[in-house]
Amino acid sequence: MNVVETLLVDNGSLAPAATLQLRGLAKALGKTIGVEVTPISLLHSTGVSTPALGDVAAEILEPALELRLMQGKTDFLIVPLFFGPSGALTDYMPKRIAHLRESFPDLSVKLAPVLFQPNDDRLARILADQVRAQLRDETRRVALVDHGSPVRAVSAVRDQLAVQLVKILGPAFTVAAASMERREGKDYDFCDPLLANLLRKPEWNSGDVIVAMQFLLPGRHAGPSGDVAEICDAAEVGSGNKLHVFQTGLVAEHPLLVQILADRWRCGLVLGPGASVL
Repeated sequence: MNVVETLLVDNGSLAPAATLQLRGLAKALGKTIGVEVTPISLLHSTGVSTPALGDVAAEILEPALELRLMQGKTDFLIVPLFFGPSGALTDYMPKRIAHLRESFPDLSVKLAPVLFQPNDDRLARILADQVRAQLRDETRRVALVDHGSPVRAVSAVRDQLAVQLVKILGPAFTVAAASMERREGKDYDFCDPLLANLLRKPEWNSGDVIVAMQFLLPGRHAGPSGDVAEICDAAEVGSGNKLHVFQTGLVAEHPLLVQILADRWRCGLVLGPGASVL
């Protein structure tokens, strides 16, 4: 019987810091669950220069699996570093697995549940900890921002996290969910409001506002010079500097995330709720 190889899979990024932090997460997860965990991206990360990654090249999923299949390995458990059921997990990944199975019919892949589960408030507890770390004396307005998704179920995760977050922070806080970006057209109105538009509203465009970052790893969107930071800077300038925005850290920086990933891995092993076979 083949040993199951555990893969921690993110979407991928051209930012070296994202791959390096993914590797750190994989190492911490492996230490927690007692098995080796391999960090692999779905796409993009092989575009990062190897010297920027400590001379260890990044891997992306399809060629990484093909390499292992050629070595005789057939059984894999994917732990997705995704908040919700992204099209990357529900469409792209199954298609690539099916393509590989045409040449390697013994390929066996289990997919562990995504990070957010309705009966688990630990993601919201991470966000709450990070909000509290940015509190000023009068700061009680929190904008929870995600990337923005064309998948309604993914935006619903953000909205449910906002509900959990205000319950944890308490009634003195106002929490609004927002997206960094969205596709054009009424079919994607569920992404609204955009963060830029929220920060222009009269009740949000002065005083202190905390932007809670529903992002996992640094990249061109998240981080000190990312797209979200640019949106916040532009909002401050547009307010005549009456608005002061404070961004939280990223979700993967919090130690509780490893415990969530460990539980998702255990669920994936036994095909519990939310897990699937690809």
